[in-house]
Amino acid sequence: METELFSFISQEIGFLHLTPGHVLMWVIASSLIYLAINKKYEPYLLLPIGFGIIVVNLPLVDLMGDNDILGIIYNIGIGKDLLPLLIFMGVGAMTDFGPLLANPITFIIGAAAQVGIPIIMLVAIVLGFDLKEAASIGIIGCADGPIIIYATSKLAPNLLGVIGLAGYSYMALVPLIQPPVMKLLTTSKERRIIMKQKRKVSQTEKILFPLVTTVVIILMIPTSAPIIIMLMVGNLFREANVVDRLHNVAEGALLNLCTIFLGICVGATMNAAVFLRTETMLIFFLGLVNFALCSSCGIVMVKLLNLFRKDKINPLIGSAGVSAVPMAARTSQIVGQQEDSSNWLLMHAMGPNVAGVVASSVIAGIFLSLLL
Repeated sequence: METELFSFISQEIGFLHLTPGHVLMWVIASSLIYLAINKKYEPYLLLPIGFGIIVVNLPLVDLMGDNDILGIIYNIGIGKDLLPLLIFMGVGAMTDFGPLLANPITFIIGAAAQVGIPIIMLVAIVLGFDLKEAASIGIIGCADGPIIIYATSKLAPNLLGVIGLAGYSYMALVPLIQPPVMKLLTTSKERRIIMKQKRKVSQTEKILFPLVTTVVIILMIPTSAPIIIMLMVGNLFREANVVDRLHNVAEGALLNLCTIFLGICVGATMNAAVFLRTETMLIFFLGLVNFALCSSCGIVMVKLLNLFRKDKINPLIGSAGVSAVPMAARTSQIVGQQEDSSNWLLMHAMGPNVAGVVASSVIAGIFLSLLL
C-alpha cells in the first residue's frame, strides 16, 4: 500500500517534476504579462502568449495532443493556416490605406524597410540554418505577426513557437527598439522636418485599391493569394460602407477571438525543452538585429529620396515601413514630437506603415513560391 501511494505521489504530483527550466519559463512568461499589463505593450498579444507559456510548462499537463483542447485549436487554426489568415482579414478591416494613396512614394519606403529580411536570411544560412529556416528567421523583420506565423508554419514548423514569439515580442517592443535607431540615423534638423498635408483620397479610390491590388499581386505572385485575399477583402468591407455588420465582425469579435487562440497556441509551443537551447537564443538575437535593420533601411531610403526632392520627407517615418501597425507609426510621431511638439507625423507615417503590410505579404509569397 505504501509503495503504491509513493508511486502515485511520484508520478501524479506535478510539484515533484518541476525543473529549473520550467521555473525560468514562468519567469519569462511573467515578464511578458507584466509588459502587457503594466506597460501596455501589445497586451492583446503578449497576455495570451504569456499565459500559454505558463500552461505548457506545467509538469504532467499535456494540452497540445491531437485530442486535447489546445492541440485541436493548433492543428486546425495554425496547422491549416486558419487563424493567421482570419486575423489578416481583421487587419485589413482596420487599415486605412488612404495615407498610402495620398502619398504613393511612401510605398517605396515601406518596400525598402523589407530589405533587412533577405540580408538576415543570408546571415542565418551562414550560421548553419537551412534555407527554409533562414527564410522564416528573415520574415521576423517584417514585424507582422500573422505573416510570420503563416510563412513559418509552412517553411519551418519546427521553429514556429520560437519565431512566432520573437516576432510578436519585437512588435510589442517597438517603442523601446526603434527610438534609439531613429535617433542614431537622423539629425535633430531632420527630425524637425514638417511635412505638408496630403490630398484627400476619394472613396472611389479606396474601394478600387483592394480590388486592383488583389488582382495585380496575385497575377504576379500566385502563392501570395491567401494572404492578399484576406487582407483586401477585409479592407473592402471597411471602405464599401454598405456592410457594417461584416466590417464590425471582421475587425471586432472575429479578430479578437482569433487573436486569443493564436496567442495561447503560440505560447503553448514554448515548453522549456524547446526554448532553452542555444539555437533559440540565436534566433531571438537575429530577430532583434533584423527588426532594427529593417527599421534602419526605411530611414535610409527616406534620406536617399530627400537628395532628389525639394519637398523633404521626415526620415522618422521611414522606420514605420515595418508592418507593426499602428505602433511603428505612433513611435515616429512620438519621437518627432520630442523634437517639435507641433509636428504631427502620424498620418504621414501611416503611409509607409500600411505599405509595409502589403510589401511583407509579397515577400512572404515570394519565399513560399521559391522554397515550397
